[in-house]
Amino acid sequence: MATGKGTTSVPWTRKRAALYIGALFLLILIAIFTYNFSFIKGQLNVGTAYGARVACSCHYIGGRDIEDCRKDFEPGMELIGLSIDDTRKRVTASALLMESATAEFREGWGCVILTDAQRNAD
Repeated sequence: MATGKGTTSVPWTRKRAALYIGALFLLILIAIFTYNFSFIKGQLNVGTAYGARVACSCHYIGGRDIEDCRKDFEPGMELIGLSIDDTRKRVTASALLMESATAEFREGWGCVILTDAQRNAD
């Protein structure tokens, strides 16, 4: 006399299949982002430095409004955010909470990119 429980399989539904496909797609996206993270971070570093330098020159040398300076950005730089510090004559560009760069206007030198040590010194 067998009293063992039989195995019951859960039916394969479209909803369940879509969930598995969605999870697989998400894992592939995470893997691609992880694999390319250093490249993405490098591109953001270059983009923020370029954005800070261009916006600083535009605002302090060209005398234009900081929002008008966005016209000088290259295509693809829509994610770069700008903030201005008129007391120190600095423009900071940041992207995706990952990278930021600051350019400072110096008389006779123009706008120069600051190192992290210079940015945090004062």
